[in-house]
Amino acid sequence: MAQTRILICNSCSGTRDRDAERQAVARALAKAGLAERIELAEHACFNGCQDPVALALQGDGMASYVFSGVDVAADADDIAATCQTYLGSPTGWIEDARPCGRLRLCLRTRIPALQST
Repeated sequence: MAQTRILICNSCSGTRDRDAERQAVARALAKAGLAERIELAEHACFNGCQDPVALALQGDGMASYVFSGVDVAADADDIAATCQTYLGSPTGWIEDARPCGRLRLCLRTRIPALQST
């Protein structure tokens, strides 16, 4: 099975309870039936420092996304909805981001999947 993951910035400034953030996202992923399909991890700095918190979504053979200005705990359900929409596209390219809720307004960049030649 291809690997898909959400990476939450662990160096974004401000008062944060990273454990509570991870738990909120893990609960939302489980509620959406995605706990086995999405790896949840942390990574340092996505260069979204001016608008923390940043997170990334990536998958094997899929487009990659970087979001900033995310309230990870409050936006957990929208993170899960974005993952569901992402997995529903063969290449991860989200054409209609309305199902992503507030997260669609936090999009910083998206990069198409690397194509084999």
